[in-house]
Amino acid sequence: MGDWQISGTYVEACNCEAACPCIFFSPPTEGECKVILGWRIESGDYRGVDVAGLNTAMLAYAPGNMKDGNWKVALYLDQRASEAQAEGLQGIFSGAAGGHLASLGPLIGEVMGARAADIRFEGGGKRFSLSVDGAASVEIEAIAGQGGGAVDITGHPLAIAPGQPATVARSTSLSIDDHGVHCEIDGRSGLFAPFQYQG
Repeated sequence: MGDWQISGTYVEACNCEAACPCIFFSPPTEGECKVILGWRIESGDYRGVDVAGLNTAMLAYAPGNMKDGNWKVALYLDQRASEAQAEGLQGIFSGAAGGHLASLGPLIGEVMGARAADIRFEGGGKRFSLSVDGAASVEIEAIAGQGGGAVDITGHPLAIAPGQPATVARSTSLSIDDHGVHCEIDGRSGLFAPFQYQG
């Protein structure tokens, strides 16, 4: 066991058709993937600093198949965080503190920026919404599967929440506008799942 651990709920939405082919290392629906991800930390401690109740988000752009790398990413840290909490969030979600997100490092070609933001992560059950001031907003709803149940994907190679089934959703709205990445669509891929990271 390392010196930090966090858990909670994560959501993502992108411009690909549902379910996003990128999570299987297939080419993006439109040749490029524009995605916003958000994490709601429900329990967490970073080197003795409580980070529960805080949110983090990431904007990512892939110019082709995600397995080929050259991602451009930007990180958004909850503006409510203290200096110590923000340091912990940046360490965890940049991958600098190790853990699962560090494994994505080789795929990132450019870090476009990191800043504090008003991040709203709301919802539960089948519906979630995420907004990052000055960057993105999204609402997603789970796709109805057989018998009205959830459609889950497990074991996919590009998993943000490894070891957890990701529930397939569609966006009722998706808006991204930051760092030159623009997207304004609906009805496209969304995913959500519980997550647990440690390092």
